[in-house]
Amino acid sequence: MNRKSSLTRRELIIASAVSGLSLVTLTDATARNATREMRHPDKSARGKMYVSVRDEIMMVGGYPSIAEGLKDIGLSAIEMAVSRDSSVRAITPSSDKPRLFLNIDEDVDLLAQQLASTHTRLTSFLIPNNFGTKDLDAEVAWVIRVVQMADKLGAGAVRIDSAMEGGRQLPVKTRQEIFSRCVKTIIAETNGVELGIENHGVEGNDPEFLLGLIHMVGSKRLGVTMDMGNFYWAGYPIEELYAILQRLAPYTKHTHVKNIGYPAEMRNQRRQAGYEYGKYSCPIPEGDIDIKRVVGFLRTSGYRRDICIEDESLGKFDEPTRRRHLREAAAFLNLAI
Repeated sequence: MNRKSSLTRRELIIASAVSGLSLVTLTDATARNATREMRHPDKSARGKMYVSVRDEIMMVGGYPSIAEGLKDIGLSAIEMAVSRDSSVRAITPSSDKPRLFLNIDEDVDLLAQQLASTHTRLTSFLIPNNFGTKDLDAEVAWVIRVVQMADKLGAGAVRIDSAMEGGRQLPVKTRQEIFSRCVKTIIAETNGVELGIENHGVEGNDPEFLLGLIHMVGSKRLGVTMDMGNFYWAGYPIEELYAILQRLAPYTKHTHVKNIGYPAEMRNQRRQAGYEYGKYSCPIPEGDIDIKRVVGFLRTSGYRRDICIEDESLGKFDEPTRRRHLREAAAFLNLAI
């Protein structure tokens, strides 16, 4: 396994200590002001990249809440997964409100209060949209509502999916046309928040397919959620991976970071998509992908948003080790940016 991207234990400890200093607990008196400041998080970050984590990934660590997980990891920024029923995890859940619903105004207000009171920055929503559904109007309306709530809560991006039900039975051009019509409608009905198509699945990891979608829509608000590990998962050799990520960097609206550590003789071979992923997925600092190099592509292209932890190797470990890997990933990425 390639260890070039690894930090020393001492560097990780120092970075963890420094990142922990950024956590601030707000009093109720300042909560409203914090909510207003969070409406434009990219401006409040003064043009610097910062580290975040996917809520679903972090909660694999067994934390009682998002707020407690972020405190342990030493971060203050979160990507939240939206379920098909429009619900998200509460930041500070209660027995009667473990989840909050983005289609209920009172719940959205409560989520805003929880974000403010815990000084948590919402970076993005992740949605499992399906533009292949029979009721396409309802699907588009659902995405529009999520994007509108992202804007209200200060998130800069929404991660969307190009996969669609029955899509493999359709010609590529037809899929692109359906996707384009839907996204154009969503953009016309919303303001500000950008949409990032994740390179996800087999066809979604085809850069030509992704760029075709972006150019067909023709809006600066549409780009990619760059998953730094998924092209490698899809079988691209490591050097081709860097070329693809550099090419997509100018279109990046959001990111996911994972890593894979293949045997040396396999790194520059074309592999079957998903080859032995469960075996070779690994903690972010330990894999073949030089994350610092990819961050450099993003920096050169003007990207100034979050670098989001999505470590899919955590399931291999016991709970204390999962938490340790999350803390080390946060420290590693804080140094990488």
